[in-house]
Amino acid sequence: MSEKGSLERDQTKNKKEKKMSAKQLTRREFLRATALTGAGLVVAACAPQPAAPAAPVVKVAAKDKIVVGMSRPLSGPLAIIGDSAFRPIYETWVPEVNAQGGIYVKELDKKLPIELKVYDDKSDVGTMTRLTEKLIVEDKVDFLWPASGTSFVFAQAPIANKYGYVLITAEGGATSLKDMLPSLPYVFVTLSFSDWNQLPVFADVLADKGAKTAYIAYIADLHGIEYSGIAGIEFPKKGINILGVKSIPPDLKDLSPIIKEAKAANPDIFCCFAYPDQIMPATATSMELGFNPKAWLGGPGVNFGFYQTAFGPAIEGVMGFAGYSPKQSAATKTLADKLYAGKPKEAQDWWGHPFYWAGLEMWKQAIEKAGTLDQKKIRELLATEKFPTVLGSTWFENGLLAKGSHLAEIGQWQKGEYEVVGPKDKATAALVYPKLAWPAPK
Repeated sequence: MSEKGSLERDQTKNKKEKKMSAKQLTRREFLRATALTGAGLVVAACAPQPAAPAAPVVKVAAKDKIVVGMSRPLSGPLAIIGDSAFRPIYETWVPEVNAQGGIYVKELDKKLPIELKVYDDKSDVGTMTRLTEKLIVEDKVDFLWPASGTSFVFAQAPIANKYGYVLITAEGGATSLKDMLPSLPYVFVTLSFSDWNQLPVFADVLADKGAKTAYIAYIADLHGIEYSGIAGIEFPKKGINILGVKSIPPDLKDLSPIIKEAKAANPDIFCCFAYPDQIMPATATSMELGFNPKAWLGGPGVNFGFYQTAFGPAIEGVMGFAGYSPKQSAATKTLADKLYAGKPKEAQDWWGHPFYWAGLEMWKQAIEKAGTLDQKKIRELLATEKFPTVLGSTWFENGLLAKGSHLAEIGQWQKGEYEVVGPKDKATAALVYPKLAWPAPK
């Protein structure tokens, strides 16, 4: 073999030995590293373990207010009811509570002021239902306060109940709703209405005076239908014969045909179960046509101060629905002074105001007693407890404000004052029957 060939073989051999040596080194280093890692694992396993990291704390925004949502008739035909009935109550009550720091919630250990979120439903039921869902689903208000009007209460109640929101109603009856209340446990009705216990008392006090006949006009909506229907049941029980019943379309402007028909029937009692948009022209037309029944009842409308402002002394003896009189107790006088002192007559509502005020008092007390904003716990208290309010001891019976909590059912304008004339055991004045004739048209 040549010297050159021998040299090439030696170089090749040296390269292979170096490569193998490198591989062996790498393997030794790997084993060493593994040994060290294993030793580290053993040491770590034997060493005291640090505490597990705490679960991440979910930061909840601090609760600093109670947000109450409402869909109200700030415009449209029912605005006059909303502006005269529940609105003056919440616009007086909320600032008064907030001036005291708000409502104490025990689980938060602090008082929370009330913030109102109010939408205009434009006196439209469909708009109201959409806004009610928006308040609950999108705005996520803490509580819901009521819409205005019997049809509106009927439509809103199932929505509130569906979402588990306590709903204490204001303006609106429940003749058609009361049988549904067992399936609507979150709904509580404050206002007295047709058979709870207004028309039974009205029929009683009129029959006691010798009334024998009646003519009924009613607005063609749920309110009018309920009242005319219950009158058809209660009046005959007391020997009062109904001579005629006439529906008033909500948009009817000229009521003279209805008043002329009523006058021709010559009833002892005329009832106009409608809203101010009908009550006001019905009164004016009765005066113009000289329709002078012995008893003239209308409402809602007659119970408001603006009715007296519009017609003055001419309304002597006109009857409507009632909730209280400042003459009945120190508490009712205090409320009347708080709401009406130094204000125009238009501010007065002698039917609904004490009921709405009492409803808010009960709501506040239920929150404070529950110590939480949890709707279910608050509902439970409202359904089972009695609360001190402007009405005295106040409670709900199957979702309705107990008849025993009512201070009045029927009122009558006498010498510029709205007196309670029924029931007789709670009256502040004797019923004037027959009422004075309207003044002769000028």
